[in-house]
Amino acid sequence: MKRLLNYEKRNQPLIPPHQFLIRLAHSGAISLILIAISLLIGMAGYHRFEKLSWIDAFLNASMLLGGMGPVDTPITNGGKLFAGLYALYCGLTVIVVTGVILAPVVHRILHKFHMESEK
Repeated sequence: MKRLLNYEKRNQPLIPPHQFLIRLAHSGAISLILIAISLLIGMAGYHRFEKLSWIDAFLNASMLLGGMGPVDTPITNGGKLFAGLYALYCGLTVIVVTGVILAPVVHRILHKFHMESEK
């Protein structure tokens, strides 16, 4: 299990395909947790600052997290500040989640190319 969490070094062989799939599943689970936490932060903020119902807060937070933009325009100054900061946070979250998902694949490709160049 420890080997799945640590990437193999230059002089180590590639992990077997089934272990690689487990590594991908771990990356996917980490990504889902990050998305869920981000969604909860957005829902709590919209519920608190804009007094939206939980379902409307979910809609606004998920639309921002998905890159579409908010459905309800913020009215209060606190809501506007939250929406702006949350939008910036969502943009960074998308980049981080993409990196977490792609990291095992990119590492495996680069590791394989490095192994082939040593032969």
